[in-house]
Amino acid sequence: MDIREIIVRRMKMKMKQPFTTSFGTMQDKHFLLIEIKDGSGRSGWGESVAFDAPWYSEETVETNWHMIRDFLVPILLDADLSHPDEVSGLFSPIRKNNMAKAAVEGAVWDLYAKQQGMPLAKALGGTRQQIEVGISIGIQQSVEELTEVVRHHLQEGYKRIKVKIKPGKEIEILSALRQSFPDIALMADANSAYTLADTALLQRLDEFNLMMIEQPLASDDIIDHAILQKELKTPICLDESIHSLEDARKAVELGSTKIINIKIGRVGGLTEARKIHDYCMEKGIPVWCGGMLEAGIGRAHNIALTSLPNFILPGDTAASSRYWEKDIIQPEVVMEDGYINVPEDPGIGYEPDIASIDRFMTDRWSFSKEG
Repeated sequence: MDIREIIVRRMKMKMKQPFTTSFGTMQDKHFLLIEIKDGSGRSGWGESVAFDAPWYSEETVETNWHMIRDFLVPILLDADLSHPDEVSGLFSPIRKNNMAKAAVEGAVWDLYAKQQGMPLAKALGGTRQQIEVGISIGIQQSVEELTEVVRHHLQEGYKRIKVKIKPGKEIEILSALRQSFPDIALMADANSAYTLADTALLQRLDEFNLMMIEQPLASDDIIDHAILQKELKTPICLDESIHSLEDARKAVELGSTKIINIKIGRVGGLTEARKIHDYCMEKGIPVWCGGMLEAGIGRAHNIALTSLPNFILPGDTAASSRYWEKDIIQPEVVMEDGYINVPEDPGIGYEPDIASIDRFMTDRWSFSKEG
């Protein structure tokens, strides 16, 4: 693939509104952009989805900055690479650090697709020209405010509504939403806020006809989720518990989950994400693509992944305007009537907006084979 230079940029973008989950509240999004250049001047782009604090996982922007510069980049520049599927093998001696690995691997995939003159979606085996999208809504100040936010996004055309819940903020919220919107596709995301001691409470969620409850129990658990699923009619979807194909296989075989949320960063890259997709399709387990409040580069990678055939549930890949006054790609991601068109141009199909990238960049580091 003739990789000559790798550039890592630290970024800071302010979201339109604060986003609140059971972890906490965030408005400034810190992240990394990876640009990989070949000898012909083409660039592939990737985005790290790690947050600036270890809420979602143990990874942070700072740990990704360290891992990418000091370990992953030297490994990649020293390799004779012919296909992006080889990257995960190259990085396998480095334990965990999946978000750092995924950011670099994503840039390799984008570059490879551009070198082949094909859309990233096609390079991955995608079959869809459009993807169906839902939206994730953080915890609001009041039930009334949440209801109005949901109403607004339904009017925009989003096909599925995901709301964040935590102990004490679930029954009233879901009851009010079902009274106002009895027929919408609705799911609840707990972000590991409950334990098996809350089983009776979680059983009450069955009355709200939810598509799923996402990650109700501990982020590293698949045993207790199997116990809980036997007590619930509502399907459990696993998110934080799934970091690899092996995790997905064990969870499915144990009966811990009926649906899996695939996040590229969480599982270590597009290659592993595709393996999980293929396994779940074989086992009849629906998958969908979760979001990590990505800017445009990461959002474009999600769109390409979601074009694969077993992504049969609407994901979290909302339009750029949902989160940003100005995104870092041209054109920005646009949603119409609940769908996003899968780009047909080579690579991710969106052009990085260098002026916007420079505006939001706080630091930059570069390394090349020439020194």
